[in-house]
This record gives sequence, structure tokens and C-alpha cells, in this order.
Amino acid sequence: MLDPRPINRRRLLQAGGGFGLAAAATTLLGARASAAPPTHHHEPGHPGSTPPTITDLGPGVVQFSLMSGLLVGDTVYIGSRNLAPARLIGFHVPTRTVVSSTDLGSGYSIQALAADATGRYLYAGVLRNAADSTPNLYRWDLTTPATPAVALGQTGERDVRALAVAPDGKVFAVGGNAQNAPALWEYDPATGAITSWGVPDPGATLAQAVAATDTAVFFGAGSVLAGGGSASNASLFAFDRTTRKPTSILPPAFATGVSVTSLSVLDDSLAVGVNGLGKSALIDLADYTSATVIPRTAVLFRQQGDQVYFVNDPYVWAYSTTSKSTTQVETADLGTLWGLDVTGDGKLEAVSADGFVAEIDPTAASVVRTDLVAAGAPAGAQLAMGVAAGGGYAYLGGTSTIARHELSTGAVVNLSFEGEAKDALVLNGVLYTGQYNNEGIWSYDPNSGVPHQVAALANGQNRPLNICWDAVNGLLLAGAQDDTAGGGSLAAYNPKTAGITSWVNPIDTSQTVRAVATADGIAYLGGDNIYPTGPRGTVVAWDPVAGRELWRLVPTMGAGIAALAVQGRYLFAMGRHAAGLTVIDRTTATAVQTVDMSSVCTDFGALVVNRGFVYGVSDSTVFRIDPETFAVTAVVPGINGAWYSGPHIGSDENGYLYTMRDRNLVRIDDQG
Repeated sequence: MLDPRPINRRRLLQAGGGFGLAAAATTLLGARASAAPPTHHHEPGHPGSTPPTITDLGPGVVQFSLMSGLLVGDTVYIGSRNLAPARLIGFHVPTRTVVSSTDLGSGYSIQALAADATGRYLYAGVLRNAADSTPNLYRWDLTTPATPAVALGQTGERDVRALAVAPDGKVFAVGGNAQNAPALWEYDPATGAITSWGVPDPGATLAQAVAATDTAVFFGAGSVLAGGGSASNASLFAFDRTTRKPTSILPPAFATGVSVTSLSVLDDSLAVGVNGLGKSALIDLADYTSATVIPRTAVLFRQQGDQVYFVNDPYVWAYSTTSKSTTQVETADLGTLWGLDVTGDGKLEAVSADGFVAEIDPTAASVVRTDLVAAGAPAGAQLAMGVAAGGGYAYLGGTSTIARHELSTGAVVNLSFEGEAKDALVLNGVLYTGQYNNEGIWSYDPNSGVPHQVAALANGQNRPLNICWDAVNGLLLAGAQDDTAGGGSLAAYNPKTAGITSWVNPIDTSQTVRAVATADGIAYLGGDNIYPTGPRGTVVAWDPVAGRELWRLVPTMGAGIAALAVQGRYLFAMGRHAAGLTVIDRTTATAVQTVDMSSVCTDFGALVVNRGFVYGVSDSTVFRIDPETFAVTAVVPGINGAWYSGPHIGSDENGYLYTMRDRNLVRIDDQG
């Protein structure tokens, strides 16, 4: 029989409104802040009890995680992802070694790279946690790689997602922050000025692609991180460089696409990657109304002769402009590719999120991989994602990786998972995860086999947010978000039959299913809304066998649900933005208490039921909720975990809690 204690895990991703609640009894103590030593020690707990024992399990997920790659001369330059500090490295192709590196002064990931025509300057754009005063645009002089990259300033948006350098040396940047429509930005190296060319598509939520010629700048956008509502579909504009006026040039056949995700200037055409249609385009640079369709979704276009190479993960493909045919270049699974270029001898260099550079010979269809860490790339502890524990292991999610920590020996192994583990749990020793982006539910048995997908979610439900185990019905329940169309879903996966049933928008068309909890065969869904307006915070009781709603309640929090947990007759619903805790009597479907949580949680948080109590973690604190008095106690103040998708907490069959302190995984034994 599965122990129900370790299976309720919560955590959150985006942003919503704020609110206040009536206060209830809260006990909070101060704590000393210190780096975790290699062995456990005691920290302040709560009055009249044994302090919790904190065991430092070491760095959570260690690798050289990457998000971009670009060949300049004979060196592939690669930008890091979720590492601190953000870092650029140079991978020398002839020697297959890392020969240079530089750290950037801001940002957590480097998605955008572009070089000028001379090959002297490499420009890098970063993703930031907030639209603050820190730079998001950098330049590295490749003639003096020992000299650090310099900050050039910032665009008026939080993130830079793509860069292009025109033949005259001017730099163009796009990105955004999913809260406002993105603009086109120009950096002039002659003056150092960064200026906006305006917003060509007011309905777009994100721009991911830009390209430039002597006469035009091409801007590609759409709605992939905050779609739905009034958000636009894919858009493509050509800005006249003389007048700075944009003209829509997206071929009509691509009008229903989700977003333009890739733009490349080739010999005589503009290669356009579009998400959501299963096809791409080559637009004639001399006549924007003339386009050739490539019958495959594609990004990272490069051309050599009549061959247009491109990526459709996890493979590299080629389109012949002569025969109009598409062929697969190689058959090796290369994972998610963030870079593709053609070398002088006709080979391809592909940069994989799995931490290697692949040299592909298109003629022989052969692949030679070089592990970046083995080649000299500096590995580091990256921002963590979902966490789970059981069967003698603790698992921590990273990018394209889950780190398996063997609890008896301390040995750590990185397991290859596609995408990102947004949530995870362990059932009878088997790990199950919800994988972003569009990867559904994955499984891994440490006694046999390798990580693999066991079920896909409903179409468009690309972002799993929360999973839990319904022991009564034998179902793994997954809540998810549709980044493109908005709303969300609930899925019920049966591990015995491998069957899965999904219900799209079980709360409403605006609210995602951010949190899921279960008890007595009933699923409880917590709603959130990624838009600034519209309904949020709805709680729905759902029968996952009959597929029907039992009741719903809208707490007076005024904010989305961050996490849910069930203990006894009560459902605990924690709101976002320090909105507090609503305690719901499941037998009467009524809110019976509100609790002020502002001292321990400011926005996202996670909850887990353990040893008869409800435990939670925020960005700063591990806390405990008494299931009878509803009093909130700080168990580990100052935990300050380094999370990427909001804080997480898990527990195992022994009643230990697992979460992050800074970038280290810790185990907590709360004996109070």
C-alpha cells in the first residue's frame, strides 16, 4: 500500500493579483543564516520541541546547462542557462575543447547570441528575473577573449530572446516579458544608444526572432508564454531601415500559427520558423509575397549551396532548394538543440541542451559528440525545479536533466529527461514527473530501464504544473497550463493500464489548474490566471472517475491559488501574492478560516502533507500548518532556495522533507 504522506507537492510559475485575509494564530521565530555544512546540524524550530535536523545533501543539479550556441570562425560560443553567474564559453572546433569563457554581470540565462560581420564582436542578450536597472545586453571582444564581456545597457523590456547584427554593425534585439507587447530595439555601436523602433503587434506577448539586412529588419512574434484571450497569433514584420515603418509579411498560409520562433537570412531568402502548423517558410528577399513552404516545423536555419539545414528536435534535417525535398540528416537523438551551424568543411556543429556539441557529417550521416564538461566547460549548480523523494533516492529537476541523489551513499547521477521537470513524485520506488514543454508525464524506475514518456497531455497543455497520487482510484493526477490559448486541464493517468483521460478547462477558459490535491477519491483543483484581469482563485472538487464537477468555491482572497493540500476533513488553499491561507471544510464545501501567511510567503509556494501536518515552502521559509488550530509556524526561516519555477517541497516514506537551501538540496527532519 502506498503511503499517502509524501505525495502532495505544490508549486507555481507565473504571476497574478493580490489580496488580504483575516489573521489567525501564527508563531514565527528568528533563525541564524549560514551556509550548509556537509553534515547535518540543528537550527531553531518552535517552542517546546526538538529543533529540526537539517542535512545538507550537497549541490542539487550540477552541469553546464546551456541555452544558445553560435559558430564564429572556428569556435562555437555557448551561453549558459540557470547558472550563476551567467557565462559564455568558447568551444574550439578543431581541438574539441573549451578555450575561453567570460562571466556576465546580470541575468540567469543567455538565450540570444549574434556576431558582427567581421567576427570580432559577439553580442549576448540575457533573461532577467525582473525589469530592473541591470543590463540585458552585452558585448565580448573575441580578439581579446581574456578580457571580460562588457555591459552595453538594457532594452526597455526584461528579456532579450533574440539578436541580429546588420551588415553595417547595428544590433537589433527582441524579447519582452509577457506582460506587455514586445518592441523592436536597436543598439548603435557608434553612439552606444539603445532605442525602440516601436511595437508592431500590440496583441503579441513575446518576440523570439529577429534578422537584419542592409535594408530591412525582420521581427517575429506571437503568443507562446501568455497566450489566449486577446493575444495574437504568429506575426512577422519587415521594418524598413530608412523609415522604421513595419509591414506585415507573414504568408497567409501561416496566419493561424502560434508564434514565429526563428528567423534567418540565407542566400536569397528569409527562413521563417513557425510554431503550431507543422511547416516553415522561405520568403524571397526580393519579393516578400513569394514564399516556399517547407513541410516541417523548423528552427535554426543554415544554408550551404542548395541545402537548407534546420532543426526539428531531436534531429537535424535538410531541405533541397533544387529538388524541393526534405530529408533527415542523421538519426541520433540529439535532444533539444540550441545551436546549429555549418563549418568550412561542410560539417555541422549542433549544440544540445543535454550538454554536448555534436559534429554531424551530412554525407556519412555520422555524429560525433563532445561532452562540454569533459571538454573544459565549468559545471555549476543550476536553479532547481521539481523535487521528489522515496525508495532511497531524492530527485531534483534541472534543464534536460534530473539529478538522482542516492541517500545512503551521497552519490549523484544526472538522468537525461527531455525538457524540464515541473513537478515529480515517487510511487513504490518509481519516479513520475510532469515535463515541460509538451512532454507530458515521464517515468523512471531506478531498478530497470531509462527515463521515458508514459503519457501525453491534451493538445496544447504544454506546461504541467502539479502532480499528485490518487490512491483510492489508482490514478496519477496532473494539472496543466496551456501557454498558447490560456486556461488549463486536469489529466488522470493510470499506471497499470497506461491509459490517460484529460479534461480541458475544468475550472473555466481563463484559469489554469495550478494546484491539485486528492483525498477519498476526489480531486481538488486550484485555479490561477496568468492575465491581470479575469477570474482566479477558484477551487473545484472533481470526480476523476466520472469526470464531473462536484462543487466549487471562490475564496475571498482576490488572488490565484498557489498550492493545495488535504489533511483530514480540511482542504488548505494557499493564495499567491501573500494572499493568505483559506481553510475549506470538504464535507460542507465552505471556507471556515482564513490565515495571514504574509510573514512566511510572498507569492509562490508549495505544500505537502507529512507526519500529520501540512508543511510548506516559500522563496524564504519552510513552515508548518497545524491541521487542527491552523496555526502557522516557521520551521526553517531563511531557507532561500534557488528555484527556477517557484519553490517546491517533497517528502519520503520516512517522513523527511526535501527542498533547496540556496543551490543545495537539503533534508529536513522536523521532530516537533
